[in-house]
Amino acid sequence: MTRKPKLLLISPSFHGYHESIGRAFSDAGYNVTIHRYDAFDGVRAKLRNKLVHELPAKVGLDGSASAERWLTERTLRVLRELRPDRLVVIKGDILGPSFWAEVDTLAVPRILWLYDDLSRHRFSMDFLRRIGPVASYSREEAARLRSDGVNAAFLPNAFDPHLAERAGKRRDEVVFVGSKYPNRVALLSGLVKAGVPVRAYGRQWSHHPFDRLRTWELSRPDIPAERDIPLSEAYRVQAAAAAAINIHGLQSGLAMRTFEVPGMGGLQLVDRPDVSEFYDVGTESLVFSSLEELKEHSERARSDQRWAERIREAGRRRSLAEHTFAHRIAVLEELWD
Repeated sequence: MTRKPKLLLISPSFHGYHESIGRAFSDAGYNVTIHRYDAFDGVRAKLRNKLVHELPAKVGLDGSASAERWLTERTLRVLRELRPDRLVVIKGDILGPSFWAEVDTLAVPRILWLYDDLSRHRFSMDFLRRIGPVASYSREEAARLRSDGVNAAFLPNAFDPHLAERAGKRRDEVVFVGSKYPNRVALLSGLVKAGVPVRAYGRQWSHHPFDRLRTWELSRPDIPAERDIPLSEAYRVQAAAAAAINIHGLQSGLAMRTFEVPGMGGLQLVDRPDVSEFYDVGTESLVFSSLEELKEHSERARSDQRWAERIREAGRRRSLAEHTFAHRIAVLEELWD
């Protein structure tokens, strides 16, 4: 029997995407080990992170050096113990030079996967030229990397069909799941003032006292909100809603939500016209360019069920056919060849 190649996936804990990506690699025939380099599991680890790393930063001290050392040492132990046949590092810019030196020494096929903008990473262009291949979620940034001599490829984000259970009863509200940025606050507040039922999900929106404390923020916008929910629940919430709003920040590529909402059978209202590269605008996803247009889409989604269902079904079919993590893993494997 042929031995499955050992693959080490080193990833941030961000919303549990490591589980979906690891599952896709496993389905592709790899023996997958996942290491979350920034995981603080358990009360003790969480408290240590708050006191040793986050609190010093809040009072003007630099806790980043000690955080980098601690996370790097943990990750190095895993790399040395496993000695994988393949290595995928997602983001990883907080890992120190000793980790990357060990990666070079190991000399196995590796990929650095960036599912966020270059501006949100600490990598230099010289480092990226040396460490490649690099997979970027932004077509524009992948082209820029290649022009600067980096072995780079465009790899759009995706969705996990294993989490895409059929939603239950439809809810007569539009929802947003994600971080709280000023442009998002403005649009959601505008909908609330216009009388559209809105609900936001996430610790930065939540009015719960614990969430206010752990985000170091006491004020909250006057928007109905819930606490953090796991990725699988976010899939269901967005699918069950009358519509799910996808508001990007200042970023180059399209967010995971772009593929998750239609993949789950939700009705996506997205602020990026370049979604047309992946979905037919008007029949598989809807685009808005203003608060008024967002309000119009939201109101029709609530009142015209037959129209909304046609868009949901078309978006789901396209997602299953072209935009799962399995489709993205197939592209990554070509970078190893």
